[in-house]
Amino acid sequence: MSQRHSPALAPWATVISRAVQDPQPIAEDALLLVRDPIGQPIRQAAPRAGVTAREAGVLMLLYPVDGRITMPLTLRSRHLAQHRGEVSLPGGAIDRHDDGPIGAALRESDEELGISGGDVCVIGSLTPIYTARSNYRIHPVVGIAHAAPAFRINRAEVERVITVTLDALLDPALVAWERRRFETGEYTVPYFAIDGQRVWGATALMLSEFIARLRRSADGVMPPPHDEIQGG
Repeated sequence: MSQRHSPALAPWATVISRAVQDPQPIAEDALLLVRDPIGQPIRQAAPRAGVTAREAGVLMLLYPVDGRITMPLTLRSRHLAQHRGEVSLPGGAIDRHDDGPIGAALRESDEELGISGGDVCVIGSLTPIYTARSNYRIHPVVGIAHAAPAFRINRAEVERVITVTLDALLDPALVAWERRRFETGEYTVPYFAIDGQRVWGATALMLSEFIARLRRSADGVMPPPHDEIQGG
């Protein structure tokens, strides 16, 4: 895919590339992590001894819509065996034919949403995270497309597509917290409130790292929406 970006993407391209390729980790307090009653994160960072995690790739796809940079999320089918009815990034497990996490993220995004890998310019990957419940190590892959995909939803896996703009994700007002009781106790759960859904857990963690990296890369000065650049 050509590296020349559309007018809407161009102001963001450098910021996004710098954010994704920055090797410095993000401080824990900038991440949306489930925490115990005294504020300590409870996420298990790696498999227990003797357990091998399965590897997976998911895609953070950025593209312009009406001059604003947009990202698709999926509401997972309620018929799936794992994480049913939750909001996630498109993607899935790496299989033997994939070229690592990037290959898996692109293939699964095509299978779930009809996103052609040829339309995606891959920028890089964020920090892999481990999900103990499903025993996956998930690699978030960041890519750019010059136009919105013509989604073809695989109804066996995806109930619907939910889109969110970077403007919205960067707004702290999108983040909320609630107390939830799990088998092991009661915890504070942060989430992004998007389109009537609570986006929490692994997806919220990956999104919060991306947003924190964008803020650091831009040094507090974000590119304006394209319609503002054009005086609209």
